[in-house]
Amino acid sequence: MDKATKNSDAWWRNPCRLSPSLICLDLCNLESDVRVMEQSGIGQIHVDILDGHFSPSMPLGLDTVRQLRAKTDLPFECHIMTTANEYFVDELLDIGVQQIVFHAETEPHIDGMLKRIRAQGVRAGLALKPATDLSCLTYALDLCDSVLLMLINPGYAFMKGEKQVAYAEDKIQDLRKMIDARGLATEIALDGRIAPADIARYGAGMVDSFVVGSTCLRRGQLQESLAELQTLRRKTLGI
Repeated sequence: MDKATKNSDAWWRNPCRLSPSLICLDLCNLESDVRVMEQSGIGQIHVDILDGHFSPSMPLGLDTVRQLRAKTDLPFECHIMTTANEYFVDELLDIGVQQIVFHAETEPHIDGMLKRIRAQGVRAGLALKPATDLSCLTYALDLCDSVLLMLINPGYAFMKGEKQVAYAEDKIQDLRKMIDARGLATEIALDGRIAPADIARYGAGMVDSFVVGSTCLRRGQLQESLAELQTLRRKTLGI
């Protein structure tokens, strides 16, 4: 994918986009895994930035993201899970990513941060923890290119007993109604134990983008896993 394509609005309008999570790849062989992704046609990478405070893990550093940015033209959509967003936003803008979403729960100036990101020509959005009410979007939704709904608590994916919240479908439907009622192009993205069944259930018009991780990607069989996801996407969209 060339630079013109990765920065175009048209790319982000593709339905049922699949975004493999960087932290679920082989962290000791990221470049080779990214090459596999490029060949698969998936088209974008989900980059989780955690500070060890907002959530209890910190698997990926900014320097790694910076080095990887120089090695691929795939769009980077970044999910900041931090207690203080400004530093991480500035660093990611300098690295040259295509989208940044930050958590509404930790940002005191939501509209200001959204405008700050968008002023740099980068897509901006909000991420919400499972129990965060959609009412926090009332005055900010018009500024959001994307709203990322967490279906498990951020940073707890490593816990085998952590399951998607029971009210996930209700929240997804309520957000879709809110967006459609305003006639907005804001996308809905899902993250947290995303399984093939979720893509098949929501991918044909309800949800625009899925963050896929260990539930969809098999270590040592990345190429096969991505091919299966591409087949599922085509089947879901009827193409």
